[in-house]
Amino acid sequence: MPTQKPADAPRPHPLHALRASVFAVGALLLLAGIGMVVHQPLLIPPVAASAALVHGAPGLPISQPRNVVGGQLLSALIGYATLAVTGSTAWGAAIAAGLALGAMMLTHLSHSPAVASAVVVVLQAPPALPFLPLLVLSTGILVAIGLLPGRIGGHPVRYPVSW
Repeated sequence: MPTQKPADAPRPHPLHALRASVFAVGALLLLAGIGMVVHQPLLIPPVAASAALVHGAPGLPISQPRNVVGGQLLSALIGYATLAVTGSTAWGAAIAAGLALGAMMLTHLSHSPAVASAVVVVLQAPPALPFLPLLVLSTGILVAIGLLPGRIGGHPVRYPVSW
C-alpha cells in the first residue's frame, strides 16, 4: 500500500511575509543602533535567529516571550558555568550547547536559537556584565516589537499566544 506524502504547508500570504520581514529588519536595526550607542553588541547571531522566530513563526511555542527571554538567559548562564569549568574551548562549547538544550527542555523554556548563546559565551568569553543585561534587553526589545504587527492590523497570528 503506497504511503501518502504529507501535504505541504501552505505558503504565507505575500503581505504577511513582507510584514514579518519589515518588522524583523526594524527590530534588528534597532538592536544594532543601540549596540553602537552603548559600544556593546546587542545584535548577536542567536538574537537574530530569535527575531526570525518571533516574526516569522509567532504562533510557535518556542517563539513565545517566556521562551525567547528565558531560554536565551538560561542558555547564557549555562555557557558561563561551562566556561568556568572548561575554559574557552570547542569541547566546552559543545558541552554547553547540550546542557543548555536539556535545561531548556526541563524548564519548559525551549528556544532553539538560545543554544547558540551558550556556544557564543564559551567561545567568546564576554564579560558577564554587560553581556547578560544586554542579552535580556535585546530579547525584551524583540518581544516588544513582536507585539506590534498584531496591533497594527492584518497579522494572521496574535503575538504572543501565551506568556
